[in-house]
Amino acid sequence: MPLIIKDEYPEVLFREDGKRLDGREKNELRPIKMEVGVIKNADGSAYLEWGDNKIFAAVYGPREVHPHHLAKPDRGILRVFYRMATFSVFDRKRPAPGRREKEISMIISDCIEPILFLELYPGTSFEVFIEVINADGGTRCASTTVAALALADAGIPMKSLVSAVAVGKIDGKIVVDLSGIEDKAGEADLPCAITWYNKEISLLQFDGDMDLNEMSEFLDLAKDALGRIHQIQLEVLKSKFLTIQEKSDEIIVNKENQGES
Repeated sequence: MPLIIKDEYPEVLFREDGKRLDGREKNELRPIKMEVGVIKNADGSAYLEWGDNKIFAAVYGPREVHPHHLAKPDRGILRVFYRMATFSVFDRKRPAPGRREKEISMIISDCIEPILFLELYPGTSFEVFIEVINADGGTRCASTTVAALALADAGIPMKSLVSAVAVGKIDGKIVVDLSGIEDKAGEADLPCAITWYNKEISLLQFDGDMDLNEMSEFLDLAKDALGRIHQIQLEVLKSKFLTIQEKSDEIIVNKENQGES
């Protein structure tokens, strides 16, 4: 891939062999790596590498609401804090949260809140802290995905997971999972997320130019990609709990052996 200097982007986003600049097919996701239980003092946590995106999410709660006037007597509240590290982008970012970070925090909260049984925790709050260590396009979708994983790791009652991905159009062709270059130099960008318990769209934003036929193709590609992301989430969680079960079985066997001796 050519070196990108500030806002200078290539005019053509496909190679001569028909593949994208990073070697992917139009419907191919960037490499995804997920891990849970990465922050020991958090109630739940997760780490995500998605292409060149590197993102941590930590969950704390249920705990007392501060300031107190935000508490709700009949249900808990979800508070999301999305932040980008100053070194996560090419030009150093201001340390203070900007308008975009506040907007994405609200978007992620609205996307995830429907899957939580907050009515079980009146007067309390769950707080999700998301830190983007390195950004390369699609951070709101990646952050939504890793936040849902961290909440599941915390053992909070949930109806299902949430998965998110951005589809878009570059050089007149519809593609899945826009990279940073494709996001900035492409013609359209459509981040979307799905709640799996009812298979409804919980996030749908749009920026760019497309017609209704393209929109239908966008959503079909997104549905397939979201299913693949969901499977990765499930496998990561299953792997953790299988490891816990194996350790528990070892402890039981050791105790039984000690008792026999």
